[in-house]
Amino acid sequence: MPTPVVDCPGVRADFPFLTDLVIKMRADIHPKYEAVTVTCSCGNVFETRSTTCKNFSIDVCSACHPFYTGTQKVVDTGGRIDKFKQRFGARSFKK
Repeated sequence: MPTPVVDCPGVRADFPFLTDLVIKMRADIHPKYEAVTVTCSCGNVFETRSTTCKNFSIDVCSACHPFYTGTQKVVDTGGRIDKFKQRFGARSFKK
């Protein structure tokens, strides 16, 4: 598809609603936006861009999150469920 020809000065042919005044950005007010390496606790490493400009670690990524993987892990740290059942399992609650 050919690009339309526009005779108006200051108007881009591919986006007629954008003028030279809208396209220009102010200098020295925007933060640096650099490539960083992200490391997940599952061992997955990927590269993205960030304004922090530092490599960082995350706990959950798309490779290990249950929503994306379709699996669910049940973590019972230190038998907390068993401790709860021992403490409150024999009680009956009346209305």
